[in-house]
Amino acid sequence: MRAINSIFRKNFLSTWIKATTFESRSSFCTQNLDGLSSSKVKIFDRDLKRKQRDRAAWLSRSDDTFINSVADNLLDRLEDCKREFSTALCLGGSLKAIRQSLRGRGGVEKLIMMDSSVDMVKLCKDAEKDMPDQNVETAFVVGDEEYLPVKESSLDLVISCLGLHWTNDLPGAMIQSKLALKPDGLFLAAILGGDSLKELRIACTVAQMEREGGISPRLSPLAQVRDAGNLLTRAGFALPGVDVDEYTIKYENALQLIEHLRAMGETNALVQRNNILKKDTALATAAVYQSMFGAEDGTVPATFQVIFMTGWREHSSQPKAKRRGSATVSFQDIQKQFGSEDK
Repeated sequence: MRAINSIFRKNFLSTWIKATTFESRSSFCTQNLDGLSSSKVKIFDRDLKRKQRDRAAWLSRSDDTFINSVADNLLDRLEDCKREFSTALCLGGSLKAIRQSLRGRGGVEKLIMMDSSVDMVKLCKDAEKDMPDQNVETAFVVGDEEYLPVKESSLDLVISCLGLHWTNDLPGAMIQSKLALKPDGLFLAAILGGDSLKELRIACTVAQMEREGGISPRLSPLAQVRDAGNLLTRAGFALPGVDVDEYTIKYENALQLIEHLRAMGETNALVQRNNILKKDTALATAAVYQSMFGAEDGTVPATFQVIFMTGWREHSSQPKAKRRGSATVSFQDIQKQFGSEDK
């Protein structure tokens, strides 16, 4: 562990100090379920996150397989819908990847692309002329997911790809999205789940315990899978649906992973973050990561857990559950008819 590979050059320390990862042990709450005010508890520094998004706009890569795959997977759900969504809003996160993957899905005619970062919005605007689908009227807006500048019941579709997990009041942001939808409008979102980057989280914990005797608050909270359905229900969405995918990406070394996180805008934005990372701790973290998870070919894996959420604004045409007690066949009768599995 004492011998550190030469690939971790001097710039490794400055990069690692500026960027950190996630932790899966926090729930999201809102102080006012009836209104749209944000939570009084500020977990994330939204101004810092905006600056990180500005940086990500300059570091982002068009060939990012992970981002493109998540965006494509999210939009695949539009192909399962029989109706079309003429007006759509895309919130933060992987805007450019969503625009590239849209390709006529959902019958979108008008698309609003919104981000808190001016540079990210400019990047998407400059790339619009190279998009394969030119039949979509696209508008660009600088705005915050926590305070949507959208009229109520004005949208058919709201899309958020890897952006909402940085909001201080996730239920509140989802409530605003629901109110912005027309009746029978669709909400599509992908957020990082609590098992994301578990390898790096373990390496950070082991290194900090060894070198500092404790764990500093460097890791950002993420929702667990079991919470996703509750979030949709709490926001008032009908027909909620949740599913999970895990992506394992191989990197040449831990430095390349950190650089990828910076390019995605996924570095630490905690209000109570610790800006100081000791040299010994940083080097020990890199060594532990390589020692515990390194493959025979020298690469290191990183796991990203992505939670996909779908929800609809209530409409009379949607199927509804029958009144409790209205069933005409009991489970006992079904069991007798088909037989019991326990023999």
